[in-house]
Amino acid sequence: MTSHILIIQGHPDAAGNHYGHALAQAYREGALEGGHPVEILTVAELDFPILRTQAEWNRGELTPDIQKAQAAITRADHLVLIYPLWLGSMPALLKGFLEQTLRPGFAVGHQDKSGLYAKQLKGKSARIVVTMGMPAFIYRWFFRAHSLKSLERNILKFCGIRPIRESLIGMVEGSAAHREKWLAKMRKLGRSGL
Repeated sequence: MTSHILIIQGHPDAAGNHYGHALAQAYREGALEGGHPVEILTVAELDFPILRTQAEWNRGELTPDIQKAQAAITRADHLVLIYPLWLGSMPALLKGFLEQTLRPGFAVGHQDKSGLYAKQLKGKSARIVVTMGMPAFIYRWFFRAHSLKSLERNILKFCGIRPIRESLIGMVEGSAAHREKWLAKMRKLGRSGL
């Protein structure tokens, strides 16, 4: 079964020469080999302001780039978010993009009288790919992957996206063999659409 895949490249440097960009390209190549339609959304190339008030989040104007991003998310069955771990979390630009994009009326229904939001992105799945300099097991076990859990629970699941799978890639500045192993794994995951 084929899935329409949207790769969200969350590295804030638009130069495109980082390991995360290579991981996105490997996933894309695998997905195309597997017969999956693929789009790539590069957050660093998008134009949008940072939200500063609840009113902006609830009903603020959408830039053309955010409208296009929402349309790409709507088309997708599976989202792949790729970003480097910065100061223990996702880069601020990616967080700002998610705040702009996953708003009431699109990702969640407007708050009802009980204070709940309807999950409007049900039926979509996701993979989160996080690169880091430290060993991944230290991030997962010592730091308890706090920012990853927040992204999963408080953002993606809040919108109805599930299942959510993870690929934590540590020691990215280590050996070339280690990086090649992960590129091969991304191609394999792309082929299967996971």
